[in-house]
Amino acid sequence: MTSLTEQTAHRRTFAIISHPDAGKTTLTEKLLLFGGAIQMAGAVKARGEQRRARSDWMKVERERGISVASSVMTYEYRDCTFNLLDTPGHEDFSEDTYRVLTAVDSAVMVIDAAKGIEARTRKLFEICRLRDVPIITFINKMDRDSQDPFALLSEIEDTLALEVAPVTWPIGSGRDFKGCYDLLNDRLVLMERGATAEAEVCNGLDDPKLDALLPTDLVAKLREDVEMVRGVCPAFDRQAYLEGIQTPVFFGSAINNFGVRELIDGLVDYAPSPRSQPAVGRKIAPSEEKVTGFVFKIQANMDPKHRDRIAFVRLCSGHFQRGMKLLHVRSGKYLPMHNPIMFLAQERELAEEALPGDIIGLPNHGNLRIGDALSEGEQLTFTGIPSFAPELLQKIRSADPLKAKHLGKALQQIAEEGGASVFKPTMGTDWIVGVVGSLQFDVLADRIRTEYEIPVIFEPTTLYTARWVKAETPADMESFIKANKAALATDHDDDWVFLARNAWHLNKTAEDFPKIKLLETRQNT
Repeated sequence: MTSLTEQTAHRRTFAIISHPDAGKTTLTEKLLLFGGAIQMAGAVKARGEQRRARSDWMKVERERGISVASSVMTYEYRDCTFNLLDTPGHEDFSEDTYRVLTAVDSAVMVIDAAKGIEARTRKLFEICRLRDVPIITFINKMDRDSQDPFALLSEIEDTLALEVAPVTWPIGSGRDFKGCYDLLNDRLVLMERGATAEAEVCNGLDDPKLDALLPTDLVAKLREDVEMVRGVCPAFDRQAYLEGIQTPVFFGSAINNFGVRELIDGLVDYAPSPRSQPAVGRKIAPSEEKVTGFVFKIQANMDPKHRDRIAFVRLCSGHFQRGMKLLHVRSGKYLPMHNPIMFLAQERELAEEALPGDIIGLPNHGNLRIGDALSEGEQLTFTGIPSFAPELLQKIRSADPLKAKHLGKALQQIAEEGGASVFKPTMGTDWIVGVVGSLQFDVLADRIRTEYEIPVIFEPTTLYTARWVKAETPADMESFIKANKAALATDHDDDWVFLARNAWHLNKTAEDFPKIKLLETRQNT
């Protein structure tokens, strides 16, 4: 039997990040298609019920053609097990994306060849940099009118301060786009648009097949470009990539399958296997024998027929087996792992075993929260899994007064999932919901209506922001609560939250109570 370290070396856990509409979900589908996990990829744009995108399973995603929840897909390709996490592209769901990036070892950044680096791409890249996540770049949509490849490379280099190393090079663009030349293996694999099987292979730029199969002007430009790339751009250096100094760049068109096989091979050959995870006091190495893991996401009602709630757990070390008991560090209780599951978006199967780097789902009734640690007995606290203070706050009430009590339960569940912040002010009966982006309000209203059958009404508030309250001593906390009763609320964990009316109110309160910390982010531990 192969050792744990050897088996773990064949794991690739990565996320796909991009600005909305750069083709992230399409690329996710094609990676699954090439990995043999699905038979037919469905572009997010409505192509009939049969071909809805595999990774967009939530009702609101299918209606709007956007990704709002991150989904996990496990599949195998070339002796490697891939755990692919598809993240919401829409900026209003950045908190979910941030948490997903705590659970991966590398990322694929998708860039639209016509638009280059966009605002959201830059923000996500900064998050990856904070966590030292190595990035592979995929420049997509080369089959449309696009910027010059050299211009795109220099934009990545200048904007993100990253060294770029092209690994493939486009032949033509727009209607004339014929495929990508593999610079590392010095060959061209020609395919028909939309096909997954290789058609023709040309070895080297001097192969006479090139002239026979491609238009003369495109072959001449390819030879000229490749010579220039090899003269100007640095060669791909795996160590520099793993350290986050360099990004290998792949070109392609996901919708036509061009460049996808080279990308998936690149992930096998160059992407890191599971890395050590940060915890208080030490780092947890994937080679450790004892099982450890942390919850980075909770998703309720993935199956509307059953009121289910799944905790997504990233395994950090050890050989996990179904039936074992793990210590839930926050509560101090041992939980039996009866029905752990593996995912293909909404479809799932029982996980008999799992290894470091794998993402498993644990069905639970609300006892697992984001940031919770699981171990075989060690008192662990994982770091770097934050909640962010909401930027938009609104009151929420049930359109049917008889369902007001049920609304409280629904909001509690959604808050525990990390779908929104929910606050109960000390004065008044209204609930207040806080989110990072306005689209989250629409998604919340839609989810509460469809999953809990409660029609809700959102109403504007005069509130500016919310901050978690931390005091040095219980006495300091008590005097702060007495003085600010009207501006306080509790969140779903019963922690105190200060609701500021405006920037002056926030700054003045911080000045008046120097021993109190008003926190913008809170570690989920």
